[in-house]
Amino acid sequence: MAKTLEFNDDARKSLERGVDALANAVKVTLGPKGRNVVIDKAWGAPTITNDGVTIAREVELEDPYENLGAQLAKEVATKTNDVAGDGTTTATVLAQALVKEGLRNVAAGAAPSGLKRGIDKAVTAINDQLLANARPVDGQDDYAKVASLSAQDATIGGLIGEAFAKVGKDGVITVEESSTAETKLEYTEGMQFDKGYLSPYFVTDPERMEAVLEDAYILINQGKISAIADLLPVLEKVVQSGKPLLIIAEDIEGEALSTLVVNKIRGTFNVVAVKAPGFGDRRKAMLQDIAILTGGQVIAEEVGLKLENADLDSLGQARRIQVTKDNTTIIDGAGAADDVAGRVKELKSEIERTDSDWDREKLQERLAKLAGGVCVIAVGAHTEVEMKEKKHRIEDAIAATRAAIEEGIVAGGGSAVIHASSALDSLSLEGDEATGATLVGKAIAEPLRWIAENAGLEGYVAVSKVRELPVGQGLDAATGEYIDLVDAGIIDPVKVTRSALTNAASIASMVLTTDTLVVEKKEEEEAPAAGGHGHSH
Repeated sequence: MAKTLEFNDDARKSLERGVDALANAVKVTLGPKGRNVVIDKAWGAPTITNDGVTIAREVELEDPYENLGAQLAKEVATKTNDVAGDGTTTATVLAQALVKEGLRNVAAGAAPSGLKRGIDKAVTAINDQLLANARPVDGQDDYAKVASLSAQDATIGGLIGEAFAKVGKDGVITVEESSTAETKLEYTEGMQFDKGYLSPYFVTDPERMEAVLEDAYILINQGKISAIADLLPVLEKVVQSGKPLLIIAEDIEGEALSTLVVNKIRGTFNVVAVKAPGFGDRRKAMLQDIAILTGGQVIAEEVGLKLENADLDSLGQARRIQVTKDNTTIIDGAGAADDVAGRVKELKSEIERTDSDWDREKLQERLAKLAGGVCVIAVGAHTEVEMKEKKHRIEDAIAATRAAIEEGIVAGGGSAVIHASSALDSLSLEGDEATGATLVGKAIAEPLRWIAENAGLEGYVAVSKVRELPVGQGLDAATGEYIDLVDAGIIDPVKVTRSALTNAASIASMVLTTDTLVVEKKEEEEAPAAGGHGHSH
């Protein structure tokens, strides 16, 4: 297919317009008085959200050159969401500011490579300062503060704080839809392991790219499955029962995998296949843990069980199973409580007996998975639109709380990066590198400026006032007052702020050092043939 090209300033200007289009759509959501964005869906009700990455994913521009810029800005939001789970709007606003300031300098004759080096050094210095200013997070009150701020809802924050207090910082917290209007926390037996679906075709919720199985059977097979003939007897029984099936095996490959995928696509039955966690003897032990938790048996020839002879009695069961590309979570397994307690006791005595630190760590991991349980936040709402929006906020808040537990917290409201920019004073840079560092110093004021603007305040005034305040103090945009933000619970996880700045700088550097854009040429649609009846007179 033919391509069209754009060069130099024209190319960079197109990218900037694309970045601006996406950032302008996203930045109205920033801060406690940020607005919502309504997204039209091809089917079903529209989505109302203030989540940066959700908005970014929906933006596609008509101009192919500008669309490249929008896609780069989308990458900033997606990367930040993947690493820190929140801060996507901040990252997009920072990227827009860095691109704008950077291109002005390039137009004035600065060398893009020098600017890039300066930007990288400035970002490293600010990130180090952010870590130095961070305060560790501990206890339910701290967790609740972080979650409340992310979700912009103290009730949701309280629930998430309670959930983390129950399951611990590495514990599993899942979000599901409630049948009532009330949002509540449930604590259930369950476990999570770090293996996801073997094919994206198993997904049942394409928007969230996860497979959810309700009231499902679980087939636990120790070996590989490659021949569909071995699976057919048990598959037929499961199909007759009308329940979905999760298959856990060392591997599922060849015709077995392709047959499962084809039948899933056709809607013959609802199935998901995942690899078994761990290796060697540890894999065998973990499969046994899953079997005990779900009331099933591990199908293994060494214990005289063959896959082709398996029946429904040898399968485990669970109320709900969630599978993403990275993890499988089993909630409310049907295993007998006595059996699970016995297995927990067994693991505890193994931990006491072992001499190896590595073995002890792995056994403790298994114990936490078996005994730790799963917290389920059941989201209640009056309408489907409200439900989706609330679910997004809760998932972001859980991710933000995890990030805060990992690296600590700093003052929120856009003030932490402004105070951390004092680290730029000690950088001794020259020429274009110094210019690169200066433009980072300017760009980091943008999140605070937009938080203030969205609250109806004068953005530049807010920025200059916050620069004068000591570390930890800043603007409470909800009230318009300048206070000690950390004391007031207006805080951000350091990991979120650092990821936002790092990813924004990475994309901005790419835009600055780009000189050519190549896109596919749109084919002209041919005019329809003139009417007639197919022969001449």
